[in-house]
Amino acid sequence: MLFVLFLSMYLITVLGNLLIILAVSSDPHLHTPMYFFLSILSLDDICFISTTIPKMLVNLQSRSRSISCAGCLTQMCLFTVFGCMDFMLLTAMAFDRFVAICHPLNYPLIMNPCLCVSLILLSFVTSFLDGQLHVWMALQMTNFKKLEIPDFFCDPSQFLDLSYKGTLTNAIFKYVVAIIYGFPTIFGILFSYYKIISSVLRIPSSGGKYKAFSTCVSHLSVVCLFFGTGLAAYIGSAVSHSTRVSAVSSVMYTVVTPFLNPFIYSLRNRELKNVLIKMFKPELETRR
Repeated sequence: MLFVLFLSMYLITVLGNLLIILAVSSDPHLHTPMYFFLSILSLDDICFISTTIPKMLVNLQSRSRSISCAGCLTQMCLFTVFGCMDFMLLTAMAFDRFVAICHPLNYPLIMNPCLCVSLILLSFVTSFLDGQLHVWMALQMTNFKKLEIPDFFCDPSQFLDLSYKGTLTNAIFKYVVAIIYGFPTIFGILFSYYKIISSVLRIPSSGGKYKAFSTCVSHLSVVCLFFGTGLAAYIGSAVSHSTRVSAVSSVMYTVVTPFLNPFIYSLRNRELKNVLIKMFKPELETRR
C-alpha cells in the first residue's frame, strides 16, 4: 500500500514538474525571468524528491532499511544541495516579484538574462558548498557506520544529532549553518514582501491591488508550504523523540511539498494554465 502511494506521488511530481518545464520552454510568452526561475525550481524539485523516494521504494520492496556508507553520504549531500537550492531559488523569485511590482519601469533592465543566470549559479554554488560542509562534518566521525537513523533516508539534521549528540560541536555547526544559509534567505523573502505589500497598499484602486498581488500568490503559497513544512519537521524532531512523528514530518517536507508545487503554480497561474491547456488541446481534438 505504501509502495503504491509513494510511487504514485513520485510519478505525479516528476510528470507535473516536467510539464511546467516543457510549457515554459515551448511558449515564447513565458520566456520571462519569473518563469525562468519557476522552470529551474521545477527541475530542482524533481532532483530533490529523487534523492529520497527511489531508495525508499527499493527498501519497501526488499523489506530492507540498510544503506551503504557511501550511499548515505551521497544521499545526504544531494538532499542538502537540492534542499538548500530550493530556499535560494524561492528567495530569487521573491526578489523578481519585488522588482516587478516596486520598479516596473526598470524591470527589464534590472532582471536581465545575465543577472538571472548569475542568481542561478550563485544558488547552485552556495548549495553545493553547503552539501560539502555537511559531508565534511559526517566524515569527522569514526563510528558513523553503526548509526541507526530513525527515518526513511539519511536526514542530515538527524545524522548530525546522532553523531554529535549532546556535544557543543553539533550546536555550533547548526547555528553557523542557520546564520550563513537560513538568515539571508528568510530576510530576503521577508524584505521583498514587505516592500511589495507597501507598494500594493499605495495603489488607489482595489482592482489594481488585486492584479498586482495576484502575481505573487503562487510564489507566496509555495514559500509558506516549503518553510512551514521545513519548520514543522525541525520542531517536530526537536520536541518529540517519536520515530513516527519524525517520519511524518520528514514526509511532509520531502515528498508532499514537491508534490503540491506543480498544482499550486498550474492552478493559480492563468498564463501557465492556458499554455498547458493549449499543449493538450490538439491531442484531445484529434482523439475526438
